[in-house]
Amino acid sequence: MDIIEVRGAPNYYVCENGVLTHLEALLQRHGFTNGFVICGERSWQAAEPYFPKSGKFAYSFFPYKGECSLSEIERLSALCTHFDVVIGIGGGKVLDLAKAVANQVHLDVVLIPTLASTCAAWTPLSVIYDENGIFIRYDVFPKSPSIVLVDTRILLHSPVAYLRAGIADTLAKWYEADCIIRQVNNPPLSVKIAHQTAYLCKTVLLEHGRAAINDLIEKRDTSSFRQVIEAIIMAGGMVGGFGDRYGRIAGAHSVHNGLTKIPETHHLLHGEKVAYGILVQLALEENWDEIHRLLPFYRDLKLPYTLKQLGLDATEKEKLMYIAEEIIKPHESIHLMNIPVDREKIVEAFDQLEKFGSL
Repeated sequence: MDIIEVRGAPNYYVCENGVLTHLEALLQRHGFTNGFVICGERSWQAAEPYFPKSGKFAYSFFPYKGECSLSEIERLSALCTHFDVVIGIGGGKVLDLAKAVANQVHLDVVLIPTLASTCAAWTPLSVIYDENGIFIRYDVFPKSPSIVLVDTRILLHSPVAYLRAGIADTLAKWYEADCIIRQVNNPPLSVKIAHQTAYLCKTVLLEHGRAAINDLIEKRDTSSFRQVIEAIIMAGGMVGGFGDRYGRIAGAHSVHNGLTKIPETHHLLHGEKVAYGILVQLALEENWDEIHRLLPFYRDLKLPYTLKQLGLDATEKEKLMYIAEEIIKPHESIHLMNIPVDREKIVEAFDQLEKFGSL
């Protein structure tokens, strides 16, 4: 086994109602004085009512433009001069952009998620897309975020669709990590921690996911709501943080990456495409019992389990073959499953899921 690099956690993390009240004191305690703030219009609207306005800390705000792309990273990095910390406020793409900019200009990064849709606030990596939202690659950075502040007041006003997507993306942690780690004889302790944390993600989400969605709809800051958002942000991030490449991605995310290649799916959130990817991975493993157990949960949360729900037509075989070809590209993580896959097997899995989902 190659060396496992552990980046288990940010330097400082708090998930609490009202934690942004202490933002400026925390920044000053860590020696920061002048923040380069990256945010989107909607993410700033979500955070602004809770953002401290004492004037004791210098902020300059820079809106991002659409994607966490190489050109956007370059644009913002060129603007980030005479600052001593990068602050990202937003969902996964904004936070990934903030991490990438901070890495490029050699500054620490502070992350304030406004959505619980991914573990982006926790992880020392960024997902890079092109300007049209098509996946390019993952960049892993040598440093973890300096400060992560999860204020439940903000998340209680986030769209339900993003929490639903976050639940699906984090559910994939178990299925993807498990299929990789169970191939390893006597894995090191850090990988065992990742494996157990991935299982914890699954159990928390299946037990509390429905309640958390209802709590968000009713704007209730409950134990179920907090357990789910921390499973997504903290525990989800720990899987890759401790497991390194053994705890990151496998088949489900390759399916996501293939789906991004066609415009019909661009309206879907990252986690929604990953949700379907979980089922494809399980179909390739012929684990129909697990699919049967998951489908009621998918139906309750309105997660996609058919091609039609993705905006695709099951009869358009040429398009499905194109997606399958993208899924099995040589660099894709689906090959970590260590089972033979080709275009025909992927399309067969699509077809089998169509039949299974209609039962």
